[in-house]
Amino acid sequence: MKSVFVSRKMAALTLLGMAGGLPLFLTSRTLQAWMTVDGVDLKTIGLFSLVGLPYSTKFLWSPFVDRYCPPFLGRRRGWMALTQAALALAIAALAFGNPKTATLAFAFTALTVAFLSATQDIAIDAYRVDVLDMREMGAGTAVYVVGYRAALLITGSAALILADRMTWNSVYLVMAGLMLLGLAATVWAPEPPALDRAPETVTEAIIEPFRDFFARSKWRAAVILIFITLYRLADSMAGNMATPFLLKSGFSQTDVGAIQGGVGLLATIVGALCGGGAIGRFGINRCLWVFGVLQLASNIGYYLLALDPRYPVMVACLIVENFCAGLVVAGFGAFFMSLCSPRFSATQYALMTSLMAFSRDVLVAPAGKIAEATGWPLFFLITIAAGVPAMLLLPVFAPWNALAPFGARQIPARE
Repeated sequence: MKSVFVSRKMAALTLLGMAGGLPLFLTSRTLQAWMTVDGVDLKTIGLFSLVGLPYSTKFLWSPFVDRYCPPFLGRRRGWMALTQAALALAIAALAFGNPKTATLAFAFTALTVAFLSATQDIAIDAYRVDVLDMREMGAGTAVYVVGYRAALLITGSAALILADRMTWNSVYLVMAGLMLLGLAATVWAPEPPALDRAPETVTEAIIEPFRDFFARSKWRAAVILIFITLYRLADSMAGNMATPFLLKSGFSQTDVGAIQGGVGLLATIVGALCGGGAIGRFGINRCLWVFGVLQLASNIGYYLLALDPRYPVMVACLIVENFCAGLVVAGFGAFFMSLCSPRFSATQYALMTSLMAFSRDVLVAPAGKIAEATGWPLFFLITIAAGVPAMLLLPVFAPWNALAPFGARQIPARE
């Protein structure tokens, strides 16, 4: 179990996870903090949330990442290097901007950073699909999550601490410099084997990923897509209302921030690493079953906390919930990768993550109204029920005794 984590590719994926996570808060939470300090009005700060649109629409240009190959470092690492170098420049350009006196130019620069970041995500996700064999997919997802979460700490917490000691412009220049570490990791990362030729036309890059997926999964394809949409619904519903619930239950903002952002983050990382190791040992299918059940069971903690809102119960609840979330992240990531053909991995992975985002951002929208109508204890029982349909679909395409789902790409083991 331990040996699957010890390799050059796992070290590279950890660093690439940091590169993937670094720009996210620089165009959202951290950027909002800078704008607030500079006295930008709340209406404008709110409108800046639109800067994040490239993250949810990246599937629209993912076929170009599959189709075209840069003239250096190969199809995947070439795109990663291009976007990382461009991100370093774009974040540096943002550092020289002024959110109050040149708001439009500042917004355009932030949108450029978000677009490049989303494109980097496409390339790194495709690289992970191509470079990992089936037994490594869980571990590869886990170490990527560790790097990604570490980057969120740097840009979310460390950046705010630095901003008390230097100007925001200087903070963003430091963050631009950190992107160069991602570029170094890309150059050092091993090149994935060329298992399949790239699409020859843009039309082929758009159409063939769907044809390939449905040809491998056959009638189960529709079931798999529904499962992707529903698997994390229970966790997303509870997570969407977790902070309002905790604050309305009498816990302070300091309590919530310390446990969710500190202990909870550590629990997520430990869960992801445990999940990655378990997938390498027991296979994707069994882990989807076990992690799914644990995900549903973890919401019982919120139900118990709603009945007995004491600090120790809150700490235990959030540790268990975040640990189980880490397990699910590792399992779901490995599941996605198993369904992607290396020839179309950029497009197929982007489409699946878009389905997951639809569940997280759209299907959970009524959660507040449901909680208001039912009260917190019943609401959290409803979140558990919301996760049951996905579990009932598992026998159709991921039977317990099979190591990989039906329709999974058969990738030969590599040393």
